[in-house]
Amino acid sequence: MPTTRGWAALGAAAALVLLWIGFGERLMLAVAVFLFLAIALGMVYVRLAVPRVGVGRRLTPRQVHDGDRAIVEITLVSRRRIYQVAIEDEVHGLGAAHFVAERVDPEEPMVARYEILSRPRGVYRVGPAKATVRDPLGLTEAGGPAGATDRLVVYPSVEDLDGIPVGRGQDPTVNMARASFSHSGGDDFFTLRDYQHGDDLRKVHWPTTARRDHLMIRQMETPWQSRALVLLDSRQSAYPTPEMFEHAVRAAASSVRHLFSRGHTPTLWAGMGNGTTVGTSEGYAIAMEELATVQTQDGRDLRAAVSRLRRLGLSGGILILITGPPDDGALGIYRVIGRDFNKTLVMAVAEGENEAILHFARAGALTVRSMPGTLWAPAWREAMERSWSTATAG
Repeated sequence: MPTTRGWAALGAAAALVLLWIGFGERLMLAVAVFLFLAIALGMVYVRLAVPRVGVGRRLTPRQVHDGDRAIVEITLVSRRRIYQVAIEDEVHGLGAAHFVAERVDPEEPMVARYEILSRPRGVYRVGPAKATVRDPLGLTEAGGPAGATDRLVVYPSVEDLDGIPVGRGQDPTVNMARASFSHSGGDDFFTLRDYQHGDDLRKVHWPTTARRDHLMIRQMETPWQSRALVLLDSRQSAYPTPEMFEHAVRAAASSVRHLFSRGHTPTLWAGMGNGTTVGTSEGYAIAMEELATVQTQDGRDLRAAVSRLRRLGLSGGILILITGPPDDGALGIYRVIGRDFNKTLVMAVAEGENEAILHFARAGALTVRSMPGTLWAPAWREAMERSWSTATAG
């Protein structure tokens, strides 16, 4: 279609035609015909040029934490010489980058880079890019999508936590008598089960897989101490402000990363499904992406959902319950599942103590409190020191 300059040229050509009709001056007609032909040839040129433009994109990294930066490299290649190429690459929800090349020679790539400030958490679609080509006179332009679509996952921001809670009477050299298992497993074979997304493919039992015609995983027994459950209270009523829920999500992400990096096999449950077991790098990525998109839920009966979760056999050494200012709902969750774990840590987005926090303390749970704008790490460290000072050799 004509550009602004092209529409002006069309207007001038029409005026010259009227003047030729009025005055009979052939030069005016010649100039008008030249302008009409220039625009017509320009439209043919840009329509042929656009399909010859190729746009590639490299996104590094594809998974980042809230507040980090990702680098996007755009490569423009053309099979013929073209002029005045404009590229727009949009990160949907975050903004767009614009580049202009005056001339692109055939098979000579042109590279441009831009940064994405990844905030807030979420999953963002990058592209496809839009390439717009103008004719050499700038009278006409045409454009269309070029290149593929990429996916940028922005995990919640995380903090470096220090220490693991120790329960009273816990002996870290002794396993619990009752056998249990996790998706990643320990050293001893337990059973076979169907493959689930995030499982380690190295544990596929190929003979059984061949017989049943679908993937079967060797289920391994997991040492009691290494099992943990990170439970994010997703009730909308638990968080007076959206900022408090974001602070809770940050606590969940920090806890999962900390436990996984310390050799534990945590299971993340954020209100949906049966939880995500983090025993491999792939499982970690799935859990973090779940936290990247988690939202509060209105009217959810979380106690009933946790009861169903308990029937799956989740139990172990550490329960981390993350909630807003603790209330009866949070206490109900603890009463349902807390007895299945040796130690419970409550991470509360709260400023001071209330009756529910005192109930948690009387039940033997550690409490870590933090508000938006502050860090979890100092309060976590203080709670760990309290845990270490009260633990006995059992």
